[in-house]
Amino acid sequence: MRARHTAHSVPNFPIYSAAFLSPGELILGGGGGASKTGIINKLRLYLVDEYLTLRMADELHLKIGEDAPMSMAPIPDSSFFVCGINSTVEKIEKGENRKLPLLRLGRRRERPVSFVGTLGKDSDDFQKVTVVSPDGTYVAAAGSKELALLTVPDLEVTKTYVDQGEIYDAAFSETELVVATTLNLLVYSLPGNKKGEEKESSVFKLENPSIIERPKLPGGDTGTFRVGKYHPHTSDTFYTVINTIPARGVKSTQRKAYLIRWNSAGWKVERVRKVGAKALTAFDISDNGKWIAYGSSDCSVGLLDAFTLAPLLNILKSHEFPPTILKFNPTSRLLVSGSADSTVRVIAIPDGLGDNSSSWSYSLTVILALFVLLLAFAVQLLMRGAI
Repeated sequence: MRARHTAHSVPNFPIYSAAFLSPGELILGGGGGASKTGIINKLRLYLVDEYLTLRMADELHLKIGEDAPMSMAPIPDSSFFVCGINSTVEKIEKGENRKLPLLRLGRRRERPVSFVGTLGKDSDDFQKVTVVSPDGTYVAAAGSKELALLTVPDLEVTKTYVDQGEIYDAAFSETELVVATTLNLLVYSLPGNKKGEEKESSVFKLENPSIIERPKLPGGDTGTFRVGKYHPHTSDTFYTVINTIPARGVKSTQRKAYLIRWNSAGWKVERVRKVGAKALTAFDISDNGKWIAYGSSDCSVGLLDAFTLAPLLNILKSHEFPPTILKFNPTSRLLVSGSADSTVRVIAIPDGLGDNSSSWSYSLTVILALFVLLLAFAVQLLMRGAI
């Protein structure tokens, strides 16, 4: 199936993070980073619509020496969002790194900004993970090894050090926080994890996680976790991406990517699908729970059925560089991809996407059932000597 899509150039604005505040309001974060490139680090508010237009409505320049916003997430049912921004090297070395601001950006809006430190004094590390719980009460923020859990809106923080590989993603259910590292999934219980139960404390320790090992891959491939996401409508369904690593001594440019669907009630693998011959660089699940979007290091963007993992759509050469962000808007009618090549692509999700494959699967099932019945009837006639 074909999809309408339009590329937009945003000069001198490499894109590294994104979040939708509403169906038509998109926040993008990026810039030249902490190095002296001359490219300003900033946050921008864009207006986007189903005509695939993209129009800048507001902009916030960061201070000289601060890093580009590398991750962000909206606070549900509000105009606020949080994002990870390294302070200047001088402040980091003094232990004054203000990594996570809570802020509001938009037309005719106030801009109250509050900051809280989430990581330590390592100026080479950055906050690659910023995730908000579905009810908006917690934020998980992480660098390569440090994990912080914060309450909203007061941003009280508890931190822990993760020694099970390098952190790449995190996801909340109503009762748990799952952290995806290169080696394992770490499952932490949240306090007050039953509906109607008051939280024991706004600050608590992240400790004693359950450890879920990487599953076996087809053909004996080995790899590392890069993505960990819950299905938006059921906490029993969890998705991970594993990018493979060539075996030692094997010269290969291929880094295959596998998508795994888990039943998180018992952490059993339900389905494994090879997505491509290149590593995945971006990932998102639509709010309606129907589709999975992925960006590949071959610069393509694809869509899969969230249940069957069947491919539905693929856009080749979406950017000159691999996609760094993918975000569905809240109505699941638009998908936005961005890249460090300073381009943004707006994609309209076709009406009925995936319905044909579903109806064909149903029709095929009916045809097979009728064939079995006819075959059984013919066998009975043969045994009676009627034919």
